[in-house]
Amino acid sequence: MIDSPVPALDHPFDYAIPDHLVDDIVVGARVRVPLRSGGRRADAYVIELAEQSDFDGQLSAIDELVSPIPVLTPEVWRLARRAADRAAGTASDIVRLAVPKRHVRVEKAWLAAEEPKPLSIEPPAVEGYADPDRLTAPGTRSALSAIPTLAETDAGVTVGRWAATVAQLAARVLATGRSTIVCVPDYRDQDQLQSALADCVPAHAVSRLDARQSAAERYRAFLECLRPGPRVIIGNRSTIYAPAAELGLILVWDDADDLHAEPLAPYVHTRDAALIRQEDSGCALILAGHTRSVEAQRLVELGWLTAVEPARTTSPRVILSDPAQTGETARIPSAAWRAAREALAHGPVLVQVSRPGYAPVVACQRCHTAARCRTCHGPLGIRSAGAAPSCALCGAIQAGWACDECGATQLRLVTRGTGRTTEELGRAFPGTMVVTSDGEHRVERVPARPALVVATRGAEPVADGGYHAILLLDGERMLAREALSIAMDCLRWWANAAALSAPRAPVVLVGVGGRLGQALATWTPESFAAAELADRRELAFPPAVRTASVSGDLSAVERAIDGVDPALYRDVLGPTELPDGGVRSVVRFDYAKGAALAAAMRAAIIANTTTRRRTPAAKGGYRPPPSLRIRFDETEILQ
Repeated sequence: MIDSPVPALDHPFDYAIPDHLVDDIVVGARVRVPLRSGGRRADAYVIELAEQSDFDGQLSAIDELVSPIPVLTPEVWRLARRAADRAAGTASDIVRLAVPKRHVRVEKAWLAAEEPKPLSIEPPAVEGYADPDRLTAPGTRSALSAIPTLAETDAGVTVGRWAATVAQLAARVLATGRSTIVCVPDYRDQDQLQSALADCVPAHAVSRLDARQSAAERYRAFLECLRPGPRVIIGNRSTIYAPAAELGLILVWDDADDLHAEPLAPYVHTRDAALIRQEDSGCALILAGHTRSVEAQRLVELGWLTAVEPARTTSPRVILSDPAQTGETARIPSAAWRAAREALAHGPVLVQVSRPGYAPVVACQRCHTAARCRTCHGPLGIRSAGAAPSCALCGAIQAGWACDECGATQLRLVTRGTGRTTEELGRAFPGTMVVTSDGEHRVERVPARPALVVATRGAEPVADGGYHAILLLDGERMLAREALSIAMDCLRWWANAAALSAPRAPVVLVGVGGRLGQALATWTPESFAAAELADRRELAFPPAVRTASVSGDLSAVERAIDGVDPALYRDVLGPTELPDGGVRSVVRFDYAKGAALAAAMRAAIIANTTTRRRTPAAKGGYRPPPSLRIRFDETEILQ
């Protein structure tokens, strides 16, 4: 396999093995090979060894063995190939995620190190579930509803109960001599999981792969995964491609989190890669979460996943507070204020808000027209108290702003971010410590003492012993975002925050009622997912059908779609103009036609990359091919 993103090179190449390398070349090794054009050399991986080639001519020989270590295992290669084919991408793009860059010093130290001693651990009980052996049996596939409470490790560290459950399941698999891969959204989840694993798995049997590691640390952890013997491998989305000896379990935590969506081509989601790998390896698969994704619900209804509930129902005490029904106009209604005041006498209180910053969105005080940038017409916001408004897109400072509609110069705050909320709560609760946790202020834990913790969704710290009250603000504003998955996203954000509460602590959801509010209050997210899936089926939206988002230059998009047999798809939506230029069309098709349509789209990509256009400026000159991007099963097709 040539290590190149060029689609035309995405197929196996045959090379002869020189006599002096015959004993050293192994499947999975890095090599360097010649390419025909200009005598260039390319990096490559050995994916198969054979006695002879089907090629009739003279084979070029491998130039160099870069490393004898088989870093690309056959199982990972099969996964990369199948995942790339499903997404009309190139396998080398996935292998680049799977295999870290080589570090010679790390490699030499790894080769010189002694082999680890065999593991011998007792399988722990899995608290809260009736038949854990069935969950981890080879070939089983489950949608696991996590227990929404907290747990305490032997070292006295508070973690989510889900982390303790995952650690116990991984330890049971490890005790049978098999490995486990656990994929979580971000570092906060990884830290909780690693703390929980310390109770039941030896530290040397745990490998952590994540983007926060240095290149050398990541390569060292990757090489440890290549050693024979079972281990637990944890990390973010790319961990699904980690090598694992005798893989026994793949577990994906919170598969609906958008951090599981790979932003690099070919954009393969962690969940999709996990489904492919489980089918290939025959291991157990668990999709776990406090809520169930619509995609997992579809697989449950098809019988492909088995729904697994806790043996005993335990859920947070959720209170719905709708200011519109009580006649209140305040952002925090009186019931939420009372809950916060009473809870602060005992411990910390969590306040979840929709946006980071001070005032992310502002408008004209007189006519309420949204304030826009004079340079790029982007939305204006205020980054800190007393600061001039600035553009969220281009960053331009808009001192002396005046409304285009009425000419007024005063601004009103449309949304309050973490900064403004922290300021207001500090005035309302003098003498109480106020902690901010968002993308700019990273807080992972707070002690068990009175404090107000203002956090954006997904950035909530874990409180020792749990929060004594949780206020979920800005629910109506969160739901106003135009996205297909927004209702399920909100339910997941609120449920994950509610799971951080102390036993029987109030969780106040402000401004949201109806079916969504009731789903949280009664803790029935699976029923809501089923209703959401039924709505998607009626509208022919994902995951009831699959989609291919085709974006780029209008001519390239039209050629790509014209080259697809209409019998392969239901319909085409668009083209519509994109904010950053170009257009996008969305092709909707059935799952059964996925392989054929992906092949057609892949052919369109190859044809587009080989297209060259003469420039009028210089005779014989060329411009790059027109832009074309194809992304399957994109979740934000409504934006």
